[in-house]
Amino acid sequence: MKQEATKSENMGSELWNKMKMEDYIVSINNSNRKKNNIANMTDEELVELYISENNESAFEEIINRYADRIYSIALRITNDHHGSEEVLQEVFLTLTKKIDTFQAKSKFSTWLYRVTVNASYTHLRAEKKHESDISLENYAPYDENGTLMGKIKYKDWGNSPDIILFQKEAIDIIEKAVSELPEKHRIVLHLRDIDDLSNEEISEILGISEGAVKSRLHRARLFLRDKISDYFYEWRK
Repeated sequence: MKQEATKSENMGSELWNKMKMEDYIVSINNSNRKKNNIANMTDEELVELYISENNESAFEEIINRYADRIYSIALRITNDHHGSEEVLQEVFLTLTKKIDTFQAKSKFSTWLYRVTVNASYTHLRAEKKHESDISLENYAPYDENGTLMGKIKYKDWGNSPDIILFQKEAIDIIEKAVSELPEKHRIVLHLRDIDDLSNEEISEILGISEGAVKSRLHRARLFLRDKISDYFYEWRK
């Protein structure tokens, strides 16, 4: 009788442990499904989930998606790695406080990039750093007839092999040339050619006309071509 009671107790204990294990497995599966669901959500869905439920996983997903791009944009404006880190932190802080002001009239990424640009310029003002002295307003490597002028007139390197374009020395020269651009041209170039945003999106982010976006982009590209023409031309000689 005692053995049967003991046996019954053991069976009950095993059953209870099994039930707890099953509950644990279900809990893990539910957690994994929730994470997968969050990873598959749109930006706007993540924002809504964070605002409505204060869901930390949703906020973490937003950070994971955009941290690198926020830092990169900040770096193009500030030209300073430490400053870009500070801007990144400031943007995340702004998100926790003001994400509920996002009204979905534009894409979330556009709104976030605008926050990043504003934070970057605020940082520059606080650090009292001034824009590059280089002016591109009168930069004209083409004359009124569309003929190439200046250094690049006799230096066509358009057919340089890709392997040369990606050598470390070449990359360093390009990066240096980009860093010399005035910030208002540098950020347009980055948003268009690196982040692949449309002129319309850039216009909304920076609060300027599409015509201004096209003009700044065109001048920035011409400036870079002129700056790096010597290196690629010399390689071909």
